[in-house]
Parts: sequence; C-alpha cells; structure tokens
Amino acid sequence: YYRHTGYPGGIKSTTAGKILTGRFPERAIEMAVKRMLPKESPLARKQFGKLRVYAGAEHPHVAQNPETVDFASMNRKNVKTA
Repeated sequence: YYRHTGYPGGIKSTTAGKILTGRFPERAIEMAVKRMLPKESPLARKQFGKLRVYAGAEHPHVAQNPETVDFASMNRKNVKTA
C-alpha cells in the first residue's frame, strides 16, 4: 500500500501485514471497499458512510443477529476433487 505525505519525495509504502497487525486493522478493509466504489459520487459517499467494519468479534449489533457466511462451501468450484 502506498500513500503520499504531500511533500516532494514523500511517498510512503507499507505491507498489508503491517496494517492488519497495526493500531487500526479495519482500515485495510475500509480502503479496499472505498477504492471499489465510484469516485466523486454522492451515492458512493453515502454508501461508504454506512459501512461498519470491526477489528474483533465484538460489535454493538447483537440485536440484529448477524451470521457468518462461509462462501467457500457455497461455491461448487471451491470443492477439490481427486
């Protein structure tokens, strides 16, 4: 991942592993989703504003009963055959 400080020669790089083990690991997912959305769009800003990412298993949405989805078992292409 790259970012720029705004100064000449101020490009900084880091790895995904450092981000995920750092202080704010949820930012890796947030930035990935933000980069998938259209640029300069009011709808994209509204959609990104509704996104909630939590680093651990604890979250304040217990009343909504969120479930973990296993996409690997749902897709028949992911099954290895001998």
